[in-house]
Amino acid sequence: MSFEAHGGTRGGRSTGGPLVRLANKFMARRARRSASASLGPMKIAVLTTVGAKSGQPRENPVGWFPGTDGSWLIVASANGAKNNPAWFHNIAAHPDEITLEIGPRKIPVRAEQLHGAEREAALRSIVESAPQFGGYTEKTDRVIPVIRLTERTDAP
Repeated sequence: MSFEAHGGTRGGRSTGGPLVRLANKFMARRARRSASASLGPMKIAVLTTVGAKSGQPRENPVGWFPGTDGSWLIVASANGAKNNPAWFHNIAAHPDEITLEIGPRKIPVRAEQLHGAEREAALRSIVESAPQFGGYTEKTDRVIPVIRLTERTDAP
């Protein structure tokens, strides 16, 4: 598994601050209440990672899209910011220590960054169902990572 986390030289405004944290808490609560929780065309889940530097659990609501063979696709768009979101660096550091919560279900998952033609096909499919993701690629010059999450069968 290879993760590439190159930042760009330009991008949209990075999100952060107390209002974003409050909105994230609201979205996480909503995602945990219902497996069908959505924001526009994308379904919402709670992604729990292990901090790359801190080693502490970190929770983030993320939009997900169905992948092949029962996998889930997430996009490290960060609203087209010049840098990847922190959760991407956490995934890259600990790709086998991730939990995805969809409604009340907690699913241990493994992460894999898609590359090349596979990434392009997945991103094209995502943009077809959620066009705002196409705009994020216009805002930044970094390659926006697309991550496939698959259920871990070795989890306790």
